[in-house]
Amino acid sequence: MTTLTIYHNPRCSKSRQTLALLREQGIEPNVVEYLKTPPDAKTLHRILDLLGISPKELLRKKEYRELGLPETDDREQLVARMVAHPQIIERPIVVRSDAARLGRPPEKVLEIL
Repeated sequence: MTTLTIYHNPRCSKSRQTLALLREQGIEPNVVEYLKTPPDAKTLHRILDLLGISPKELLRKKEYRELGLPETDDREQLVARMVAHPQIIERPIVVRSDAARLGRPPEKVLEIL
């Protein structure tokens, strides 16, 4: 069985629902509370590649705007901002060794089990 990691925010209902869904499937994932332990740039690049999306698609728009960060499409700049301000990272993200899914809706993560 491949280990799954969930980038989790316990205050987020979708994140809690996704974690509960994994546990209902008999899976106890590695839980990373990413606001306390943010992923580094290398990890974020890997997650983006596994998700097959751009950094802009992984941004929480409201939180990004609230920080007053300038608009950009530059991958390196956006990843650096996510590392510096993990609250702008969309959640939850479930990662397997060779795949990842954003738990929006939570059932999306079942695709990689």
